[in-house]
Amino acid sequence: MSKRLRATLRPASESAVAVAMGLVAGAFLMLAFGYDPIRAYAALFVGAFGSTAGILESLAFAAPLMATAVTFAVGVRAALFNIGAEGQMYLGAIGASIVGGAILLPPGVHLVAATLFAMCLGALWALPAAILKIWRGVHEVISGIMFNYMAFWFVTYLLRTYLGEPGRPEQAIPTLPTARYLVIGGTLTTVILVVLGFCIAVTILLWRTGIGFELRLVGDNPEAAKYAGVSSSRAILVSFLVGGLAAGLAGASQVLGRPPSWTLYATLGNLVNLGMSGIGVGLIGRNHPTGGVFAAIFYGGLVNGGRYMEYNVGVVSEIVAAINGMIVIALATPEIVAIIRRRRES
Repeated sequence: MSKRLRATLRPASESAVAVAMGLVAGAFLMLAFGYDPIRAYAALFVGAFGSTAGILESLAFAAPLMATAVTFAVGVRAALFNIGAEGQMYLGAIGASIVGGAILLPPGVHLVAATLFAMCLGALWALPAAILKIWRGVHEVISGIMFNYMAFWFVTYLLRTYLGEPGRPEQAIPTLPTARYLVIGGTLTTVILVVLGFCIAVTILLWRTGIGFELRLVGDNPEAAKYAGVSSSRAILVSFLVGGLAAGLAGASQVLGRPPSWTLYATLGNLVNLGMSGIGVGLIGRNHPTGGVFAAIFYGGLVNGGRYMEYNVGVVSEIVAAINGMIVIALATPEIVAIIRRRRES
């Protein structure tokens, strides 16, 4: 067996074992509360991938997670633990609401402008954390937590004060039809194609460009990067900016590309935790943009299928969330161990 084939099969086998362990742990949890795990898991997988409608809905759930997984994955490649996707996503969403709902532009131009503005706001919100890391050595986890909270309340203030829909205080003004992505089926729109294109672009950036090589070198071996004259500051800055663009795109996907509301809820309920969930998705995907795509589809299936466990089998939503969490933790554990091992060796 070739070395490359072994390198490919090993992560796949580890993931398969992790899925099995997560499913077994979830089964014991359901048994403890008196549920039938076989019926429950059958409802989960049939609901998620057993029909065209189910697959489309799972992909709709997966689209923003593909982007937030990139935010975390690019950070890890530069030896950063960037958890700021949540706040950057909020800024992207409010940017999409401003341009998509409050500004009149021609069709086509409107959609592109709203998407790009959302991505730029996400990158802009990532910039202070990058500057604090480069100039003052502030740990990105600390700054990420602070900026996530600031973003939540800042966006909530803007939404409720300036962008609320008249007579509908529970949501922002809806996106105008000229700024909406085309519906493929159910709640899935063509925004998923944009997200996939962005993931491919980041993959090319990381493995086919000089700046991508420098970024990965800083993450893999800081001393070697320093000896080679690679600027760690530039690698950190690029990592944060690319991650911010991805998170901003995730926010835009929920406003410009998620029917039937085409808007941002006053509670930010259609955004909350998508950034944090992206961390788990990124770990499941082994911190690779392409791996994150498949991991997001799997996680989107868990979220979508979990609703069928609740509706068809009666498993309460808290237990469904706990089971999904067990499966995600089991899948993410191999990459967490690998990250710890690399940091100890460096």
